[in-house]
Amino acid sequence: MSPVRAKALEAIRRRLRDASSVVLTTHVNPDGDGIGSMVALASRLLRHGAEATIVTPSRPPPSLRFLLRGIPTLVEEDPAAADPLNGADTIAILDTAEPKRLGGLPGHAERTGGVLIDHHPPVGSPLVQPAIRDPSACATGEIVYDLLSLDDEGLTRAEAEALYAAISTDTGSFRFSNTSPRAHAIASELLETGVDTGALFRELYGVYSRGRLALMRLALERLEVDPRAPIAWIALDRRALSRTGARSEDMEGLVEFPRRLAGMEVGLLFRGLARDRTKVSLRSNGEVDVSGVAQLLGGGGHAKASGVLVELDLDEAVRMVLDALRPLVEVAVASKEDP
Repeated sequence: MSPVRAKALEAIRRRLRDASSVVLTTHVNPDGDGIGSMVALASRLLRHGAEATIVTPSRPPPSLRFLLRGIPTLVEEDPAAADPLNGADTIAILDTAEPKRLGGLPGHAERTGGVLIDHHPPVGSPLVQPAIRDPSACATGEIVYDLLSLDDEGLTRAEAEALYAAISTDTGSFRFSNTSPRAHAIASELLETGVDTGALFRELYGVYSRGRLALMRLALERLEVDPRAPIAWIALDRRALSRTGARSEDMEGLVEFPRRLAGMEVGLLFRGLARDRTKVSLRSNGEVDVSGVAQLLGGGGHAKASGVLVELDLDEAVRMVLDALRPLVEVAVASKEDP
């Protein structure tokens, strides 16, 4: 652990150690890193005698709910969420630093104060302090692992399982470029606690509903390739879920189809949410930094994995994103061709 990270985490540790009632939250459409990081930290807080409740701005996907067993969990829109939010003395924000991705929770965080732990590139000022935003970490789960290590006590199997899920999902099962030597080293230590990777894989990835398979088929039918640059994409309108019987969380991973097409530099997934609202996922295979395009359009993320929500219909969103990406991709291709 770097001295800078250690200093920031010590400040966070002190704030949490003094807290008696903590609400933990993450971004809308919570993923494995957000859920796993919250669960591991909530488990430790409960063990230390604090009240800990997870309140998410949107409902966690079914594939991740097994991690939440034994942890009080609510969705912001639930009336019951008002009690822990109003009674909390600390809000812990994990895996995002963007207020607009926290639903109605930023107001509670600003009023109550708290801590922030994130591994995305910093944009703007943190919503609360103390905070750590460290893009050198493979996942927020890595930073939470370091935080818990400061207690000088062993991880429970539940904490280790949550952190393993956080790191493995955010590194694409240790396949993505953010997979570092330290990611493997931490995973090795987590396995020493008895984490059953086979059972964890089955919970996270092992079962597809018929609706998800129908959605995958539809997505492949919609796969397109740009005639001018090595960019592939899938565009699904707002009726895709109702036509296939799939759920919103079944969209997870579909962007990998265009990304994995041979010869492509960038893969995209466009999802129409309403008549003038489209969600865009951007993935890079090499030199193209898709986070710059995402930030230009009001989103964010990592160099090779970013996202943005644009106030445009599906066709207009496709045109705008392709126009923004083509110059970057053409430069990347030209640099490869230069001797």
